[in-house]
Amino acid sequence: MPRSPRPHPPALPAVVPPTFRSSAVARLAGMPVSTLRIWEQRYRAVAPTTAPTGHRQYSAQDVDRVVLLRQLTGLGHAIGSLAALSVEQLRELGRTHAAAATAPTAGVAPLPAALRIVVVGQALARRLARPAVLQRWRQAPVVVAVFDSLAQAAHATGQPDGPSVDLLLWHAPSLQADALAELQAAQHRWGARHLAVAYRFAGAAARDALVSGGASVVREPSDDAALVAWLGSLVSSGVGATPDDPARSARPSDPWSLQALELGLGGGAVPARRFDDATLAEFAGLSSDVACECPSHVADLLMQIASFERYSAHCASRNPEDLELHTSLQRVAGAARILFETALQRVAAAEGLPLR
Repeated sequence: MPRSPRPHPPALPAVVPPTFRSSAVARLAGMPVSTLRIWEQRYRAVAPTTAPTGHRQYSAQDVDRVVLLRQLTGLGHAIGSLAALSVEQLRELGRTHAAAATAPTAGVAPLPAALRIVVVGQALARRLARPAVLQRWRQAPVVVAVFDSLAQAAHATGQPDGPSVDLLLWHAPSLQADALAELQAAQHRWGARHLAVAYRFAGAAARDALVSGGASVVREPSDDAALVAWLGSLVSSGVGATPDDPARSARPSDPWSLQALELGLGGGAVPARRFDDATLAEFAGLSSDVACECPSHVADLLMQIASFERYSAHCASRNPEDLELHTSLQRVAGAARILFETALQRVAAAEGLPLR
């Protein structure tokens, strides 16, 4: 008797690989959705599919790629230089960074332990916490405390945990000669072995007073590598004062008219700042996610202009004989600040970056 044919096993349903929406990918990578869309639309860094509903769908491989891109931009790479690389090339670049992290950092003397710092100035504290700055240290510093002013640091309560403080770092938008006593009071309060001052604008008398008091005084380094090298060298060498700042010899060479630069402000008051230094520093750190560095440059310029505006106001109040000149300088700086604040809002909107 012939055998009946064996029935075929039922077909298994096809395994559909998982997909992720933009918001989920952005959360996994730790970045804004707006930045992810810029990477996709402007730089073609990732190519998701589109669902019938119109939503973007990212594969698991797409997610891996975005996470790698996010890690590398956090280390200082521009997305424009990474967008065309394959996943394996991105991983190799990541391995290069990992290897470099175990090697001595160029420009920084080896330190026996992590540098312990008290920072006065929220903007510089946030800059020190940026990934692009942290990766330049062989051993990242420990920020023991952050204060808004020297007075807060000098009168803070409580005692720091752990070893003594290596460095009291003051970020001074403008520098005055009478600040030495308060700086030394803050140093005494925290038992800091070294004093460091990074300023934006200062007169020669103010710099000389702080240097004679044992502080290392430099114009704020705009380059992250220079900032790290300076801080590391202070403790490893035990040097207090630094060589003369090149800015010390800078003097205006030609007379120039300020009245034409007041940009129609007339006799009215200059509007207050729209963004404080802490907000601008945070915004400048976000711009490393895109190839264009204009957001960071505009934010840095705004901090410089606002610092000069405050410095000029202080000079106007201290020097009656130069009241007219410094008042005019203050108003010119205020007018320039207003223009750059508007420019920053435009740049933020164009790049899809949050600006609070």
